[in-house]
Amino acid sequence: MGLKPFFCFHAFFAMSSQQQNLFDTEPMEWEVDAQEQRLVATVVLGEGPNGEYDYLVPDQLCDRDRGDWLVEPGRRVQVPFGRSNRKVVAYCVRLETKSVDVGRFKQVAKVVDTSTLLSPEMLRVTRWMAEYYLCPWGQVLEAVVPAGVRHRAGTREVQLVHVPEDVLQELPKLKLPPKQRHALELLAKQSNPMTPAQLAEVAGCTAAPIRQLLKKGLLQAEKTRVSTSQVDESVAERVSPLSLNSDQQRAFEQISKSLESGKAHGIVLHGVTGSGKTEVYLHAIDQVVSYGRQAIVLVPEISLTPQTERRFRARFDSVAVLHSHQTPVERHAQWQRIVRGEVQVVVGARSAVFAPTPHLGLIVIDEEHETSFKQDTAPRYHARDVAWQRALDEQIPLVLGSATPSLESWYRAEQGEFEHVSMPRRVSNRVMPDVVTVDLRDRALSRGGRGGISRPLHQAMAAALHDKGQVILFLNRRGFSTHIQCPACGYVLQCPHCELSLTFHRQQNRTLCHYCDYHDSPPTNCPDCKSHAIRYGGLGTQKLEDEVRARFPEHVCARMDTDSMRVRGSHQRVLDAFGQGEIDILLGTQMIAKGLDFPNVTLVGVINADTALHLPDFRAGERTFQLVAQVAGRTGRGAKGGRVLVQTLSPDHPAIQAAVRHDFPRFASQELVLRRQLHYPPYGSMVRLVVRGPSEEVTRSVAEDLGSRLKQAGGNEQSLRVIGPAPAAITKLRGNYRFQIQMQAPEGDSLRRTVELATMRFKPPRDIVWTVDVDPSDML
Repeated sequence: MGLKPFFCFHAFFAMSSQQQNLFDTEPMEWEVDAQEQRLVATVVLGEGPNGEYDYLVPDQLCDRDRGDWLVEPGRRVQVPFGRSNRKVVAYCVRLETKSVDVGRFKQVAKVVDTSTLLSPEMLRVTRWMAEYYLCPWGQVLEAVVPAGVRHRAGTREVQLVHVPEDVLQELPKLKLPPKQRHALELLAKQSNPMTPAQLAEVAGCTAAPIRQLLKKGLLQAEKTRVSTSQVDESVAERVSPLSLNSDQQRAFEQISKSLESGKAHGIVLHGVTGSGKTEVYLHAIDQVVSYGRQAIVLVPEISLTPQTERRFRARFDSVAVLHSHQTPVERHAQWQRIVRGEVQVVVGARSAVFAPTPHLGLIVIDEEHETSFKQDTAPRYHARDVAWQRALDEQIPLVLGSATPSLESWYRAEQGEFEHVSMPRRVSNRVMPDVVTVDLRDRALSRGGRGGISRPLHQAMAAALHDKGQVILFLNRRGFSTHIQCPACGYVLQCPHCELSLTFHRQQNRTLCHYCDYHDSPPTNCPDCKSHAIRYGGLGTQKLEDEVRARFPEHVCARMDTDSMRVRGSHQRVLDAFGQGEIDILLGTQMIAKGLDFPNVTLVGVINADTALHLPDFRAGERTFQLVAQVAGRTGRGAKGGRVLVQTLSPDHPAIQAAVRHDFPRFASQELVLRRQLHYPPYGSMVRLVVRGPSEEVTRSVAEDLGSRLKQAGGNEQSLRVIGPAPAAITKLRGNYRFQIQMQAPEGDSLRRTVELATMRFKPPRDIVWTVDVDPSDML
């Protein structure tokens, strides 16, 4: 700790400052005499105990003459920790001068970073995240600063030499050998320091004269890190801004008004698919750039296609792209460009919300309803809420764009907390595509083969291809067969670690668990009764691809899912080929459902709209509506128009019916009535706790103990509900049994207080892990 052992309750007393003092806390006279005014650094650990710890800053680390090696908030430092004084790396989060008893404090050992990693604004946002999502502040900081930045990927340590100021003044009077003088005079004329090797090469001498100058103190050497990587920034052909139609102009004017106000504004931009929302973003960003400020644009990971990148690069001189497929070296290089203010626009997935823009002017979240904006590991933040907090802190607008907004954002707009801007028409007044359901319960419609393509869909595909159109088929199931079952005894092949059905992947000839990556050879007979009548059932994208090739052998077909897109660049190659008309039929999972704009697509087929509809999740209907509506939006973007066929066993479900009519307001009003009755978000807050462990009985017992603690801690909260513990929807995952506890209340503060109080002294067995998820998006 930062304090010596006998004064180790600093963090406890800091948290308990509002409690009544039972003892006289006034310092004794000799303690007052021992106190001095000193600079104190408050730090948090990236790993290890939670809490804030105070350390003295030694004079040499607060001396401005040392330049880069200063203790400052937002930099990492090395400090002695614990009784053993082991050296650990911590983040400095605050500096203040105060009266302290010097003998009771340890000192900062050294500064790790030569530049600030986190601005004061970002320190405030990360502290809010720690408090809101019930996560240690240090863990939040570790997530915000990429590993490539922390480890300085793509740099190496070098020794640089320069001529000290006092030597420069005495240079004419110095008596030196010719080679030493020549090298010294050359370096004195340089504006930047050089390595000894560089100086020797420029001076035309060996390393010996340089070593002698260093030995005499006429050259001063310092170690620093220099970049060894170059940013490969693709150059796109510049495109002039497009003219806006009346809907786009109205939306742009609303954003522009918010930009000029200099205040935080939340704007829900509800525009149907193909309404030109991206062009509105580009116009708004152009205004931000004209002010000398930067913009952050968040898009779902699966929508961060080369097509998206090119569109932004074609309009702005300097664009940084951040995504999960970048190497640590690439990530670090882009981070440094952003910090230096060289970037006008940052385009990226969820974590790009933390981009260190020095003059941020606007944040845009496209497809803001996407669940990928919610982090599934600690800190379990939602990029939309973090972006709003950052907008509040920096007093800038936040634009949330979607054809199918999340009900949370829609409700905030209805309540007047956010502004609502509607774009109800497609550009060029193109009509929305006709959406037709195919009732798979009707054998007459589903007859036409034993595969996944019904007779109406087959006929529609044949007609579209005959007219030189292109087809997109959507199926959110990877693999060939989604389950393997014995018809003789009913045995289903399951993952031994997850108790979930294994999926058969025919190309690799293996069975695979999509949750833990367990794999095995496919069985030739039943592992239980040894029957040879083993049956491979269910439909995945691999089997659908085979069916399409068999039905339409004269047409080129391509599949896009995580199995087929593993090779770097394959995503771009397939989309480029599809855009150029080299591929007639594109099928895949949700990576083809959003963000694609191909005018020649005249037919979209949804193979099974029910895959997520009946999951034990209160958002199942909302996600089904969003997915069907977004997939439908991939067609009808050209002069040929388009059609959508949705195959379903639930054609009368309200979510399917609303998606068929492209009627989001009606769906939202119906769904919000149900949410209000059940006190689900946005009419209340929710926290989900999951307890997992290798022993089912022990895990259940720990979960019951935690549930009792939560109910006791929340006893004074009349409207707080604690539901469970109960087995999670996925009972066993990666070898661990899982039990969940669901908490609900009208507002989140009471939930957080209850969790903190209940878990203050909660210590489960070592092999039991419990997690807390505030505002959960995944209930499985």
